[in-house]
Amino acid sequence: MTGVTRRINAFERQYVLFGPAGPIELDLPKKASIVGIASGRLLVKLDEDWIRSGDTSFKAGSMISYDLAEWKQDPLRAKPSVVFQPNSRQALRGFGRTRNFLVLTILDNLQSKAFVYRYDQGAWHATPVPLPENATVSLSDTSAQTDEMTFTVSDYLTPTSLWYFDAESKRLELLKTAPATFDASKHVVEQLEATSRDGTRIPYFLVRPKSAKFDGSTPTLLYGYGGFQVPLLPSYDGALGRLWLEQGNAYVVANLRGGGEFGPAWHRAGQQATKQSTWDDFIAVADDLIRRKVTSPRRLGVIGGSQGGLLVGTAMTQRPELFNAAIIGVPLFDMLRFTQLGAGASWTAEYGDPAIPEQREWIEDYSPYQKLVPGKAYPEPFIFTSTKDDRVHPAHGRKAAAKLAALGQPYFYFENIDGGHRAAANLVEHARQLALEYTYASRRLCPEPPGGAP
Repeated sequence: MTGVTRRINAFERQYVLFGPAGPIELDLPKKASIVGIASGRLLVKLDEDWIRSGDTSFKAGSMISYDLAEWKQDPLRAKPSVVFQPNSRQALRGFGRTRNFLVLTILDNLQSKAFVYRYDQGAWHATPVPLPENATVSLSDTSAQTDEMTFTVSDYLTPTSLWYFDAESKRLELLKTAPATFDASKHVVEQLEATSRDGTRIPYFLVRPKSAKFDGSTPTLLYGYGGFQVPLLPSYDGALGRLWLEQGNAYVVANLRGGGEFGPAWHRAGQQATKQSTWDDFIAVADDLIRRKVTSPRRLGVIGGSQGGLLVGTAMTQRPELFNAAIIGVPLFDMLRFTQLGAGASWTAEYGDPAIPEQREWIEDYSPYQKLVPGKAYPEPFIFTSTKDDRVHPAHGRKAAAKLAALGQPYFYFENIDGGHRAAANLVEHARQLALEYTYASRRLCPEPPGGAP
């Protein structure tokens, strides 16, 4: 028996099998993925709630499984059972299999955990892998011949490490740790929450100096993304540490609706007609940092790229008084024409289609290009893009700069010729881009050293 998968849009698909009696469309929701086989069972990941035949229901974000022999005999009558079902603050992040085990990594209120699952006597049984806590855990590799696997572990202040685990013997071993590239001893990481406009709790990570005075004086960069069900998790960044944290500054990562931090429901809450929730969440985190006196509008900057560039554009146009710097990388910006530029037509499942009047209305409510207006003071942004960006067309960044120029608003603009959507084609170009970003941020947000700027 063979089959095909038809992609309907960025998030939906259809599965069809071809057997002796003809094609069979599988009884699966559109937002579901067949992801593999483990312990003689077919694994399916669900990205939407599913009520099956009126008698069984599964939550979005679950993994379910079918007995493979039963499924092969009759895929429409085979009965699925739950492997993992999340609560409202959990999400399935990664998975793999060994000879006898299924391996899952799970986010629990953004804390990464790893488990090995074994199917026995009609049920899945989970055993935790005792990896370091308060870090991002990713499944690196698994062996199909044995029950061995490796994980990478990382956080904002600890270099990435590689761990070995044997699920059969329970042997756990640290194999290797990357060298430290900055002095992290003077900083601490906190997980905090802001309250968005509709009352939703929005988590964020704050990396700050241990000696922070909480008088609004700490230069702070606020980063976010909030789209396409992509979670933002702790990771070690040597350039950020060396060029920003070591200077006594703070860095914040906001976990916004539209991302994947709490599974498909968290994504849907910041998608299409509810996309404004993503922008509200980002602004709420900025307000919370100011309320806690971590920083102040004079010392607060926002940074993001691609969908994150759109995020920064909405923050800058909706609440310009909150920020003194805005780094807008390879951005979406003119959302009324995004489907006509680059790969934009493939993102209507995320944003909606401006060609449909009802959807155009909600997009027009936030599109940054149209929201740049006379009479407002914007935080002198730094916009960068690439001539050869074949994902988000450089016209977005160019139009943002042109509109600011037409309004008489100051701005900085840099367009690299090469590099595609990363805006840098090699290490030299990437280093130049980082130098531009952190020089801009330092000059906008940091106090001048004694005696004036060098």
